[in-house]
Amino acid sequence: MTGERPAVTPGIPGTPAARPEEATAPFDPLRLCIFATVALLGWLAGPFALAFFAVLGFTGYWKARRAGLTRSDCLLRDTRLVLAYLGALVVLAGVGVWLHLWWW
Repeated sequence: MTGERPAVTPGIPGTPAARPEEATAPFDPLRLCIFATVALLGWLAGPFALAFFAVLGFTGYWKARRAGLTRSDCLLRDTRLVLAYLGALVVLAGVGVWLHLWWW
């Protein structure tokens, strides 16, 4: 006996070992691509996109609040604050649509 320990694969006993290709795969920044695409669509569609998504979000949070949701995973946390924020965006989008249609 040389006193050396046998090679042991690190990990939790009883769980499948990670495949070698998973362990060496680089980080995929898919979210950054999605954010860039959403920004592009927002830039192209302007206030119309803001109006659509603000109304969609407001409607969704309104229904969720009526169903009993009081805390959200949104940064604002309280659904009343989220509704106020989305309502302000709807108003700003309305101003933007009006300016876009009547001034240009």
